[in-house]
Amino acid sequence: MEKAVKHIVIVGGGTAGWITAGTIAARHPDRSENGIQITLIESPDVPTIGVGEGTWPTIRRTLSRMGISEAEFLKTCDASFKQGSRFDRWVTGDAADSYHHPFDLPVSQNGTDVLHAWKTHAPEKSFAGAVCAQGSAPLNNLCPRQKGMPDYLGAMNYAYHLDAVKLAHLLKSHVLGKLGVRYVQDHVTEIVGKPDEDVSAVRCRDAGLIEGDLFVDCTGQASLMLGQHYGVGLHDQSHILFNDSAIVAQLPVAPDSPIVSQTVSTAHEAGWIWDIGLTTRRGIGCVYASGFMDADKAEATLRNYMGNSDVKVRHLTFTSGYRDEFWHRNCVAVGLSAGFIEPLEASAIVMVELSAEMIAENLPVSRAVMSLEAGRFNQLFTYRWERIVDFLKLHYVLSKRTEPYWQENRDPETIPERLRNLLEIWKHRPPGPHDFEHASEVFPAPSYLFIMYGMGMEHQMHPTLQPRVQDQLQKEMQNVIRKQRSFASGLPTNRAYLSAYSAEPAL
Repeated sequence: MEKAVKHIVIVGGGTAGWITAGTIAARHPDRSENGIQITLIESPDVPTIGVGEGTWPTIRRTLSRMGISEAEFLKTCDASFKQGSRFDRWVTGDAADSYHHPFDLPVSQNGTDVLHAWKTHAPEKSFAGAVCAQGSAPLNNLCPRQKGMPDYLGAMNYAYHLDAVKLAHLLKSHVLGKLGVRYVQDHVTEIVGKPDEDVSAVRCRDAGLIEGDLFVDCTGQASLMLGQHYGVGLHDQSHILFNDSAIVAQLPVAPDSPIVSQTVSTAHEAGWIWDIGLTTRRGIGCVYASGFMDADKAEATLRNYMGNSDVKVRHLTFTSGYRDEFWHRNCVAVGLSAGFIEPLEASAIVMVELSAEMIAENLPVSRAVMSLEAGRFNQLFTYRWERIVDFLKLHYVLSKRTEPYWQENRDPETIPERLRNLLEIWKHRPPGPHDFEHASEVFPAPSYLFIMYGMGMEHQMHPTLQPRVQDQLQKEMQNVIRKQRSFASGLPTNRAYLSAYSAEPAL
């Protein structure tokens, strides 16, 4: 009889390790002899990177399913509300160059219908501002919910900005205290098993052998198990996404300062700057391509953006890429060990959530079916990583900036073939559901619409294709205006809502 999968060993903590542990533990709560045992091994020698501060709305479902209250999360993680992304200076580089990628959906997800409605009924407005309540600039500093609403529900779709180190601590405390996960704080010194066999155990410096049936590699960019032990290669994407370096800083803010409810991404001559508002500080980072800008100039660019602040900065390097496979034999990689694509559009944490969810929902009952589950996992996540690369590249391809970095980004040789072909098609019609193969796309057709028409791509439709439900869409667009006015007058600011938590006693 094939060996049952009864013991899951997660190697590595941080956001990836603890989200994975919490997701699996909450979905499989039986810790009896007949249930699932989960062990997380966290090295005291490896610090958490702590720069993944942006999330997607999926994080609300993830936290809720683990049983973490929204109030506890907001207070513990210095979190604030995020309603999408704002892109400044990406198209021409001018000061007035700005557009939104909101989380709420447009009034129709059919590209032809919504495009015709925009051109017919509100051509003077931005695409996002016309077809989505969340695309309005007056809502930039507002909270998407009011006090008294049930946890994780709001008037608009939302995610969070957060302190990643504090998130890992909160998850750790909750997972160990309430979900029955075993914790070993130790450094792994050996992966036990031949490279052409399953891993049978890991050897720790103090705890010795820890055996398992399924191992989850959450060891970050080191990829101790999948990359080093099994030799699974990295599918390098740096010929498509040029950025390979970042300089990060934490800028203190006044207790009464506004908290912007979007991730603000400001383009510069060889990359872009993220600006994320938390309750006590702003997390700011300059992302750049070292082939077009040196570290000194990048740091000067960052400090100029911050008003020549003398705060301490950290220099980081990375390679945009993902593993040739993510689940090999009885080892599956989650987080940075699986891959990393530059932080534009905050895809890192959502990929951890999606990976952990698929493992939990499709946990193999025995080794006999593990290879089949692994094949399905690899196929789906290869597709997801490829689509993230396409979507991020779209931001660069549509820019009209003239610096060498931006010109090189528009070179057809640097554009993935699938995206290149779709861009030709989209010159004559908008993106639609048929262009995307999965119901659970990380970035579905509406996201492409917001980027393309936010960046000024010519809006074309097939000359004989008849738009539908235009009367209904006109009413929906009028309702968007009413919502925008209602939200502007009725919702609290991010700062006002979150200040109430700072005044409460510690949880």
